[in-house]
Amino acid sequence: MNATTLIQLGLTGLVVALIPLALVWRAQGVANKYRKLVWVTLFFTFDLIMFGAFTRLTDSGLGCPDWPGCYSHANPLLAHEHINAAQEAMPFGPVTWAKAWIEMIHRYFAMAVGFLIIVLMVAAWRRWIKSGKTELQFRPWFPTALLGFVCLQGAFGAWTVTMKLQPIIVTIHLLLGLTLLAMLAWLGARQEQHVPVSSAGRALVVPATIGAALLGLQIALGGWVSTNYAALACSDFPLCNGKLVPEMDFEHGFTLWRHLGMTSSGDYLPVEALTAIHWVHRSFAFVVILYVVWLAHRALRDEGLRKTARWMLTVLGLQLCTGLATIYLNWPLAIAVIHNGGAALLVILMVMLNYKVRYAPSGLAAAAPPASARPVTP
Repeated sequence: MNATTLIQLGLTGLVVALIPLALVWRAQGVANKYRKLVWVTLFFTFDLIMFGAFTRLTDSGLGCPDWPGCYSHANPLLAHEHINAAQEAMPFGPVTWAKAWIEMIHRYFAMAVGFLIIVLMVAAWRRWIKSGKTELQFRPWFPTALLGFVCLQGAFGAWTVTMKLQPIIVTIHLLLGLTLLAMLAWLGARQEQHVPVSSAGRALVVPATIGAALLGLQIALGGWVSTNYAALACSDFPLCNGKLVPEMDFEHGFTLWRHLGMTSSGDYLPVEALTAIHWVHRSFAFVVILYVVWLAHRALRDEGLRKTARWMLTVLGLQLCTGLATIYLNWPLAIAVIHNGGAALLVILMVMLNYKVRYAPSGLAAAAPPASARPVTP
């Protein structure tokens, strides 16, 4: 790919990034601009994850079979000859006009998020140095780590294409995107003033950590279902193909390093392997639901955690409904995308809960009088 194409791609990503940057620029005050930039970047990352799900679910991941451009061009219009030829050869194949545009729009959004994180890092370093390293909300280490992380995510995005949607690569790409979202949520939480949390709320540090680990594992299992196209391997509920424990092939289903739809030996993946993938994700969902409901119930008792806990229960209910709807309604695209978005929202809420139980001001500290009002002891 020549330098001109790379410049064109970069400029397209920059133009997309200028839209949220213009919103940030309108904010008053340096601290408020930085805070708004963090949340806008998080919002665009959430949108990117949603559009990435749409790209995957519409089978558009190879809409442009090279990277980062489309047949070495900056957009599908410039690659019209290649796309026309591929579509004429296979009208319902991996390369069509619609799929090419979906894939490239996803890449443009990804580049825009990269630009936003660069701006975030530069702003943090600039303010940190200017303040003489005294303004703690501008500590630059976390934004710098975000830039390194988004570069790693970009590398897996490239491998997703060059390795022809290999399930383990696509699943890691999904998990890295959600980890990036979690990091931005943590950074966003650092910019906010939080309602004090009592000592009983702070006792949830370990349970909240376990909740985050269980949620991460369930999302990984869900990603494995999606990247192996196993969402309809069980056609009913609560049974799976009419059985409580159907015929399953765990060995081939959970062999990680293999091509899409194939076993590690190159044979076609048996249906029983897809059933195993789906059944494990479905069964483990009940463990996660019960634990998160218990955790949220505990958090509801604390004023500082109550709002987050309520949202967790609401989104968890949405996830259960959309998960069941994908089975009963035969996997409609909109419901499947919403299900992916619900997982991302749960990640944000679990991060917020973990941050608050650790770093929100304590109830006792909030109840104490300010230093200026306390009697001075000799």
